[in-house]
Amino acid sequence: MSQRTLALPLLFSLLAGCAVGPDYVRPAPTLSDRFIGETALDQRSATANAERVAWWTGFGDAHLARYVELALTQNLDLAQASARVAQARAGLGAANAALLPSGNLGGQAARAYQSVETPLGQVLNAQPGFDRYGNAYEANLGASWELDLFGGLRRGREAALADYQASEAGAAATRLTVAAQTADIYITLRGLQARLDVARRQVATQQDLLSKINLLHGKGLAAELQLRQAEGALAQVRASVPVLEAGEAAAMNALDVMLGAAPGAHRSELTATGVIPVAPRIGATGSPGDLLRRRPDLIAAERRLAASNARIGVAMAEYYPKLSLGGTISSATSVASGNLFTGGASQAAALLGLRWRLFDFGRIDAQIALAKGQDAELLAAYRLAALRATEDVENAFSALVKREEQTTLLAQGEASLGRARGASFAAYQRGVVSLIEVLQADESLLRVADARAQAQTESARAAVSAFKALGGGWQAEPLEAVAIRSH
Repeated sequence: MSQRTLALPLLFSLLAGCAVGPDYVRPAPTLSDRFIGETALDQRSATANAERVAWWTGFGDAHLARYVELALTQNLDLAQASARVAQARAGLGAANAALLPSGNLGGQAARAYQSVETPLGQVLNAQPGFDRYGNAYEANLGASWELDLFGGLRRGREAALADYQASEAGAAATRLTVAAQTADIYITLRGLQARLDVARRQVATQQDLLSKINLLHGKGLAAELQLRQAEGALAQVRASVPVLEAGEAAAMNALDVMLGAAPGAHRSELTATGVIPVAPRIGATGSPGDLLRRRPDLIAAERRLAASNARIGVAMAEYYPKLSLGGTISSATSVASGNLFTGGASQAAALLGLRWRLFDFGRIDAQIALAKGQDAELLAAYRLAALRATEDVENAFSALVKREEQTTLLAQGEASLGRARGASFAAYQRGVVSLIEVLQADESLLRVADARAQAQTESARAAVSAFKALGGGWQAEPLEAVAIRSH
């Protein structure tokens, strides 16, 4: 055997171990060692703790926990995400199959009736015993294999695997979003109901005040101006109720849709006013760098970046020739089907194929440039997503701490203004102060009570945002395990 004959298989074996294109290196965005708001968060006093995976149970509200669990099983956004995972899994299966030999099995049987008016028919018809009917039988077994000498197919599989991992992380991100949105809508609903309760109590208070003034006016002890002022104040308070009721109905409808049900399906359960859930303690926040391995949306962005990097190699592989091996074993006869698999009916063929885009390098250059541009775009998107993730956490921490401080201060103010209102009405009955001061006390009490309910609602919503920003609500799976499971 010549040296040239030995060199060719050796060259192919060496090339088979490498793949063109850049090898992927996971980027490491520059992030701080700890969150700015972590110190203030640790100083909070909370009545309950919440674990990171099922954080919604830490609010101590059975309805909230039940609705979140229902949403995680019935939500239609999650159904779409699961379908996208199935599509990505199918794409990975196709990429795996492209690396393996393919085979096909075929067969046919034909019966023909020969014309005697054609040149061939005239020749055959001149032969003694010519039968115009003819039979043909054939069975074929073929196989082909594209040799991935330069790694284009392997880079394609690498991209498909990263896409599959991104789809699974995307499904987890959808799960996290659904849980957070469900909890947020429920807390908003309870906040609106608390504000409605405040407004209705204030309506009752104003009605009682108007009744007393009506009685005094009938006895000539109160001026008509005072009567009209009380009527106007009552109308103003009443006008706030329909707006809050509309918000309550919208929140109920939104919650039903999150649960995969028609609006109104759970309204009977939600009409009874409940308390606003109290934010639990948030522990084990980790560092900003932990978000890169914890938050599913960041994992999905990083996997999309890995896929785009692999597609650069897929494009670069088009510079090189494609070699394929093929072969066919078949049996054919036109005599009788019983002779089909005899030695005389057998036939075989072997094929060595070559495809090389020699005069298409300009288009290949453009495809590589496109792949590199997409990779650069996704790299910038990943870095930006990491920065925005830390921003989400910091904003949620700050909102939670400050809204709780606001709730405490407003609760103190509400208690003081409640006592002030009682004192002003007693003074009005003695004739010490005017009705204007009583109405002003009522307005101040309503305003601070409403603000306290809003602040309490926003603090609970901020806790939900914090759990979502930290990537709570799912258990991260190592990418290596996903890769093994995908085979």
